[in-house]
Amino acid sequence: MRTVSDSLPGIDLAKALASQVILWHHFALYGPMSATVAPLAADFWDWVAGPLRWAVQVFLVTGGYLAARSLLPAPWAPRPGGGAGRWLQRLHQRTLRLGQPFWLAMLLAIAAAALARELISDGDTPAAPTVAQMLAHAVFLQDIVGQPALSAGVWYVAIDWQLYALLATLVALLGSGWLAAAAVSILTVLSIFWINRIDAGDVWAPYFMAAYGLGVMAWWVSSQTRRWPGTLLIALLVVAGLFIEWRPRLTLAGLTAGWLALGGAAWPLVGMRLRGAVAALARWSYAVFLLHYPVVLAVGALVAWWWPGQLVPAIAGLLASWALSIALGAGLTEWLTPRETPKGKP
Repeated sequence: MRTVSDSLPGIDLAKALASQVILWHHFALYGPMSATVAPLAADFWDWVAGPLRWAVQVFLVTGGYLAARSLLPAPWAPRPGGGAGRWLQRLHQRTLRLGQPFWLAMLLAIAAAALARELISDGDTPAAPTVAQMLAHAVFLQDIVGQPALSAGVWYVAIDWQLYALLATLVALLGSGWLAAAAVSILTVLSIFWINRIDAGDVWAPYFMAAYGLGVMAWWVSSQTRRWPGTLLIALLVVAGLFIEWRPRLTLAGLTAGWLALGGAAWPLVGMRLRGAVAALARWSYAVFLLHYPVVLAVGALVAWWWPGQLVPAIAGLLASWALSIALGAGLTEWLTPRETPKGKP
C-alpha cells in the first residue's frame, strides 16, 4: 500500500514527529507519573509540558495541504465540482474517517478514567461523563457547547472536521477555480492578521485558518515548477502577521508551510532503514494521538496505586505508555483500514 510520502516527500516525517511530540507533551502535562518524574529535570519537563504544544500547528498545516490536494488542487485548472451530492459525500467520508477511531477512543477514555477514579485520587482524572457530554463529543461540538473534554487533544478533531467542511463548502459553492481560491486566501489573511489573535474564537475554524490556509497555499505552490516566488509570498505574509503580533504558533505554521511549499524534501534527513518506520508512525499518527491519553491515564493509575511516588516505576510507566500507545494506535489503524484485494482475486 502506498504511503503519503510516496508522492508527497516529507509529509510522513512531519506527521510522525509532530504526533510523538504531542504525545510526550500530554504525558508531561497530566497524571501522577508526570508529577513524580518532573523534579528530575524540572526545566526540561516544563518545556515539554508547555511550548511543545505548538507542534499541533504541523498537523493543521499538513491537514490543509492534503485537503487542498483533493478538494482544490489547481485553481488555474478547475475540475467539475459534483454539486450538493458530492459535497455531502465528502463530508460523510470525512466524518467517518475522523469519527470511527475518535468514538472508540472516547469510550476507552471513559473506561480509563473510571479505572483511575477507583484506584487513586488525582485532580487530572476526568469525572464520570454526563449524557450531554457524550452526545456533544459524538458530533464534535464539545467545545462549542461548553462540555468538558473526555480526553486530551479532542479539540483538534472538532477543528479538523470544521476546517475540512469549510473548504469543501467553499468548493461546492464557488467551484474548484479562482473564486474558491480567492475565498480561501482572504480567510487565511483575515485569520493571520485578525481572527487568530482573538482567543475567544479558538473553538471555530476561522481562528485556525492562519495555519490551515497556509497549508492550502503550500500545496498550490509545491505543484508549480518554480516554487520560490510562491514560497516567498507565504513567507512575507507570515512575517507581516508576526509584525502585527508575535505568535510562536504562527511562526511554526509558517516554517512548516514554507518547507512544504518547497517540496518538503525530508528524506535526505532520514536514513534508508528508518524510512519504513517513519512512514508507519505517520500512518498510525491519528490513532496514536487519540489513544495515548487513555493509555497514560490507566497506566498512571496502576503505577500510582502499586508504587506511589516512586521514580523508577514512574519512568518505566511513561515508557510503557509510549510503547503501548503506538502499538494500540497501529492496531486500531490497521483494523479500520480497508484491505486491498490482490489482483486476479474476487
